[in-house]
Amino acid sequence: MKELVYHRQLLPALERNASRVGFHDGDYHGTWDQHGDRVLRLANALDTELGVEQGDRVAILALNGHQYLELYHACYLGAGVVNPLNLRLAAKELAFILNDSGTEVVFTDFLFSGLLEQARPELEHLRTVVLIGEGDVPHDVKYEDLISAGKPSLPEEPEESDPVVLMYTGGTTGLPKGVLLSQRAEMLNLYHVAVAVGLGEDRVYLHQTPMFHAASMAAVLGVPALGGQSVFIPLFEPGQVIDLIDQYKVNQTVMVPTMIAMVLQHPDCKPERLKSLEYLTYGASPMPGALLKRLMEMFPDLNITQGYGMTECSSVLTFLTEEDHRKGGEPLSSAGRAMIGVSISIQDDEGKILPPGESGEVCARAGNFMDEYWKRPKETEEAFRGGWYHTGDMGKLDKEGYLYLVDRVKDMIVTGGENVYSVEVENAIASHPAVGQVAVIGIPNEKWGEQVHAIVVLKEGQTATEEDIVNHAREAIAGYKLPKSVEFRDEPIPLSGAMKPLKRELRKPYWEGQERAVN
Repeated sequence: MKELVYHRQLLPALERNASRVGFHDGDYHGTWDQHGDRVLRLANALDTELGVEQGDRVAILALNGHQYLELYHACYLGAGVVNPLNLRLAAKELAFILNDSGTEVVFTDFLFSGLLEQARPELEHLRTVVLIGEGDVPHDVKYEDLISAGKPSLPEEPEESDPVVLMYTGGTTGLPKGVLLSQRAEMLNLYHVAVAVGLGEDRVYLHQTPMFHAASMAAVLGVPALGGQSVFIPLFEPGQVIDLIDQYKVNQTVMVPTMIAMVLQHPDCKPERLKSLEYLTYGASPMPGALLKRLMEMFPDLNITQGYGMTECSSVLTFLTEEDHRKGGEPLSSAGRAMIGVSISIQDDEGKILPPGESGEVCARAGNFMDEYWKRPKETEEAFRGGWYHTGDMGKLDKEGYLYLVDRVKDMIVTGGENVYSVEVENAIASHPAVGQVAVIGIPNEKWGEQVHAIVVLKEGQTATEEDIVNHAREAIAGYKLPKSVEFRDEPIPLSGAMKPLKRELRKPYWEGQERAVN
């Protein structure tokens, strides 16, 4: 008998809450009954109108909104495998993902249609573009016409082991890699989060993290399934966040620390306008101490929690609770403790589990991990070697089980909550004709946590400016991956015996005096 499929979560909620209004998106205010009808019509039309079968990938390149939620729910009910696309991709990256995934159907909106068109000459499989909303842009069918053409019939129930989402993340080789997650993994992640933060009919949740991001998944699935209301903001804008919280009495949301800082710094930010907020979870990067102190002083009754995880685990492994935040002390600099059902270990290079207090690679076991990296069996095997998932983060556990991150094994930078693999940026810069050597590192940044910093040695007799380097890289990679600073050096970049840049030596001067070598 199956339980870990989305049918068990969403369908009872649609019945229980049929006449309640639960979805607020601009002028759209939908009941659960309306939401369910639209989701089932969409699921049916994906099959009958577009020829999408259960295992086919369906890509979304669009702003947050109730249509995005409907697409997730239709796919999670068995209509297809959802492929949510990062809105900040460069056209070349977008083309790679759509080709690699074999995606034939893409849902997009007026704002991002242009990016899809830039990539279109390179696309090998695309046959149908569906336009969400209005706009004089290339498309084959409109979203609302698709829903009108569908019948409100439930797709065949999937198996717990069936894939349901293919979410791309940065790759150590410089190319994005797809993370394939099953119904079982997503439902277990939802259970873990529901136990940790609680979800229910009293919740009014603001979807403000991008809905393509793994950090949004528990809310996308759990808030509607447990009877909470969903409020949408198309794209994060601090003033509008304040307005929506005030208007709809939002009491729960997820933000990255950069977003929190921007809201608190906004001239419209007054405690009385945010007084409805009861539950705030942050993640993707640690909260600077001064920012956390200010937040707790402004909102002493706010339940603040932190999650740590990655796309590969759908997306949470450890949790720092509201009690931890109120007690303060050393655990505030940690990533919390393992969630229910999750085991965390610290391992050395040979896979030996280390005792509390010793630093090594953070490894985890849980049921909410991916099935595989899409079409990458060797990378999948490497990630799960020894029966543990290897995160690529360096950390240590204390005797109470709190996880402290200290560095990264993977050559990765986390800036504003987004992962950037250094090799992606290095490859984009290295193709500039004036560049002889390049090394990309993360350095501290008060606003973004870390910023991408490029160290460049020019070829003899060549010249280039910081602007030249950044503009050249812009042609190949997303804007958030571009270096925020470029340092030119005359002396060669120091190399290891394997002829790779000695990144720790390059990073050292920037991180001196910091508690850890990641932010």
